[in-house]
Amino acid sequence: MGIGNGSASDAQGPSHKGIQDATTPLLPIKAEEEDAIHEFNGASFSGAVFNLSTTIVGAGIMALPASIKMLGLIPGILMIILVALLTEASIDMLVRCSHQGKITSYGWLMGDTFGQWGRIALQASVVINNVGVLIVYMIIIGDVLSGTSSTGVHHSGIFEGWFGPHMWNSRPIVLLATTILVFAPLVSFKRLDSLRYTSALSVALAVVFVVITAGVAIVRLIEGTVEMPKLFPEIDGINSVWKLFTAVPVLVTAYICHYNVHSIDNELEDKTQIKPIVQTSLGLCSSVYIATSFFAYLLFGEATLADVLANFDADLRIPFSSVFNDVVRVSYVVHIMLVFPIVFFALRLNLDGLLFPTSRHISRDNRRFTIITISLIAVIYLAAIFIPSIWDAFQFTGATAAVLIGFIFPAMIILRDPYDVSTKRDKILGVTMIVLAVVSNSVALYSDALNIFYRKQEA
Repeated sequence: MGIGNGSASDAQGPSHKGIQDATTPLLPIKAEEEDAIHEFNGASFSGAVFNLSTTIVGAGIMALPASIKMLGLIPGILMIILVALLTEASIDMLVRCSHQGKITSYGWLMGDTFGQWGRIALQASVVINNVGVLIVYMIIIGDVLSGTSSTGVHHSGIFEGWFGPHMWNSRPIVLLATTILVFAPLVSFKRLDSLRYTSALSVALAVVFVVITAGVAIVRLIEGTVEMPKLFPEIDGINSVWKLFTAVPVLVTAYICHYNVHSIDNELEDKTQIKPIVQTSLGLCSSVYIATSFFAYLLFGEATLADVLANFDADLRIPFSSVFNDVVRVSYVVHIMLVFPIVFFALRLNLDGLLFPTSRHISRDNRRFTIITISLIAVIYLAAIFIPSIWDAFQFTGATAAVLIGFIFPAMIILRDPYDVSTKRDKILGVTMIVLAVVSNSVALYSDALNIFYRKQEA
């Protein structure tokens, strides 16, 4: 299974099943490959930073400008920083407990702390969160390359704009080609560190998106063609207050990377590097988030859409506007394609552990590995074809599975303190995280449900 079954026996006896589960490569090792595998001397610092950063920066960045529009510039940026600090604290809780207990996976840690049901809760949360995220990734790829009419207004895709509408550039064909030619090879790597070069490229492409957005916004600012963004939210009643909380799941989802921290930590030769790796990654991603949110909101103002990438199909009112639009959309679509295997890595392991908790590791069973991989990709592909937009579902996922993985479970572990590492500060922070997570996301769920109800009444 993927992340250990959580029993005490996992760490005892000659099999050491728990440790094996977390460190065994994803694919079976052939006899002639063993020497090469044994020569692996640990992941590099930069490779680990890029892999963790790639896990963090995904589709969530596209919704952050809309969150800034909702919260106002100053509270929005402060919230991005606050969630980053809480994320660093929650990961530190997991890492300290894991190192003290010689635990090599998040699921094993949950199982060791709360028993079998703790492990199952964690695995189910990761599966729900990652399936939702990967469906969103594929929907965005389809929207950008093939176009979309989900809002009632048709937005042309890149291929449609270049070559006109044809069967070969329709959403099903484009996504099928992407799945076969891009996703299939990338999800077959044995270790996360094998994806360090594609991860570095994906981070670079995210930076390209930020640089172009910032450049266009600055040019428009100099020309005096941008409106002054609102610094604080507009409050005109209790409903507007509830609506502010719908930004919380987006911010939470934007920083979820906890399910890959142990995989990255396991590949490090020097375990003390994981703390600076996490801090460096969060610092890099927070800078990208703040810059993207600020300049995109400055550029599009109150016209900022929930998926800001959709704003780049109109005239930017600068020279070579269409060229910049295409560069922005293509660069970020490629970024999402390269993020896909990082998220899929954790999804496959956790689903296998959830379905086959007593079976041998998935890397030792070619048939199970193939069936789970093909099944997951097929479900994600079909969902992206038949679901026009899942942003409401994405918000519900962020308010449930994501907040459990990122904040509630780590806080519960540090409060239970099975390895005597918790300080008084940790206890206070743990209680605070649980209260903030439960209250804010409960309100967000309530507000989202009301919005859906009112939209159905209007329809």
